Amino acid sequence: MSGIIGKKVGMTSIFDADGKNIPCTVIEAGPCVVTQVKTEEKDGYVSVQLSFDEAKEKNTTMPLKGHFAKAKTTPKRKLVEFEPFEESLNLGDTVTVNIFNEGDFVDVVGTSKGKGFQGVVKRHGFGGVGGQTHGQHNRMRAPGSLGAASYPSRVFKGMRMAGRMGGDRVKVQNLQVLKVYADQNLVVVSGSVPGAKGSYVILDK
Repeated sequence: MSGIIGKKVGMTSIFDADGKNIPCTVIEAGPCVVTQVKTEEKDGYVSVQLSFDEAKEKNTTMPLKGHFAKAKTTPKRKLVEFEPFEESLNLGDTVTVNIFNEGDFVDVVGTSKGKGFQGVVKRHGFGGVGGQTHGQHNRMRAPGSLGAASYPSRVFKGMRMAGRMGGDRVKVQNLQVLKVYADQNLVVVSGSVPGAKGSYVILDK
């Protein structure tokens, strides 16, 4: 397994060899610096910690400053652990977008856009209740009955109701790598990925 940390640039579309227009997402991936290599003997499990995106030194805590100093790198904003890479990596090594090839399939993890407090129609796709006439215009987007009566005299857990929507960790699987621009640290994947422009994403190979 191998992966990299990136930042969503935005969406566009490209034409394939058959002239088909394919929607795709541009991601700025890396370069990422190895800031920690965890081993079974010392940490109880094996992983590689990568860091991405420059951070101001004044906004970095003293413990993190020491952590980055061990890897002989500048402070970073995002730290993510990955399963061991195929090749052996050491502290201070750099992982670039070159780990991907055109035609590869990747999983992309991001945080979906926050929508705030939403009703059941937007949050769960309810159709609403009542008609548009006979005095029902104020009930169009209502949830309807919750099913609770004198028994059980409560609302069951998990009931689909209004509430906070979005801001969740979302994984989109099997997106194809369409283009790799190593000189610009950009990778173009098919389809959409979760999150707003400029948000961090994790690409797993």
